[in-house]
Amino acid sequence: MKRLLATGLAVMAFAAPAFAQEEQSTAPYAYRQLDDPAKESQAQDLMETLRCLQCQGQSIADSDAPIAGSMRSLVRERIAAGETPEAIRAWLIERYGDYVSYAPQLTGLTWPLFAVPAVLVLIAFLLLRRRFTRKPENGQ
Repeated sequence: MKRLLATGLAVMAFAAPAFAQEEQSTAPYAYRQLDDPAKESQAQDLMETLRCLQCQGQSIADSDAPIAGSMRSLVRERIAAGETPEAIRAWLIERYGDYVSYAPQLTGLTWPLFAVPAVLVLIAFLLLRRRFTRKPENGQ
């Protein structure tokens, strides 16, 4: 029993610095808003359109992941410095790729993502039209 208790205490002693480090964010604006409400609104609008790279299903505005906190801080710092949201978005896309944006740009690499759904809808329309406009065969 003493050995189990000693092992548990040793594990907690080594794990404590890791938990403490996670709680201390190096990003000053990760959880703190900008003083200027107009700039904070710009930052918030932009953060809602950027995908968390760790969570993948949440925007950086909604995610509690450490990288999302760093990205929120980065967005707020750049907005406070006077950069436009589109310039910040372009920089993040250049740095992390198109995946970081919920609103991907139409480029030479992404055009199939926009074209394939339209082609599928057209094929479905043609098949349905053909199915429902068939003429009855003679003798029936």
